[in-house]
Amino acid sequence: MTRLLLLAHSPLASALRDVAAHAFPDCAAGLEALDVPPALDLDGVEARLREHLAAHAQDDVLVLVDVFGATPCNAAMRVADGVHVRVVAGVNVPMLWRTLCYRDEPLDKLVERALAGAAQGVMHVAGARRQNQAPAGGRSPSHDQIVHSHQQ
Repeated sequence: MTRLLLLAHSPLASALRDVAAHAFPDCAAGLEALDVPPALDLDGVEARLREHLAAHAQDDVLVLVDVFGATPCNAAMRVADGVHVRVVAGVNVPMLWRTLCYRDEPLDKLVERALAGAAQGVMHVAGARRQNQAPAGGRSPSHDQIVHSHQQ
């Protein structure tokens, strides 16, 4: 079974782990988090990550990082071998939940699920305000054609 590792700027990794454990307590056993404090440089993050991975050397590991190009991602890219350790950047809750529930699948398939979960979980959900609705403050809109403007 693939291990999941959240590697993100502090306190995001721990917060995401807590959200996952709240929603899927039975699946959270193989999920770990490494928070990157502001004072830790790239070499320090890499060293912590290598130490963590060495403790699980026999397992496949999917590392979910917060931002591509930032310190957590750069450290993960240094240690990922592309075979047993893979990295996906841009972690969000839908990505995490999708991977958490399918950890028994092969690592390649899990990477695909992570990407699909992230993309499918991001959508515009706020609708436009209905026209003819009174604006804030309770005043009704003016119907004078000279000052009337449409918001279409």
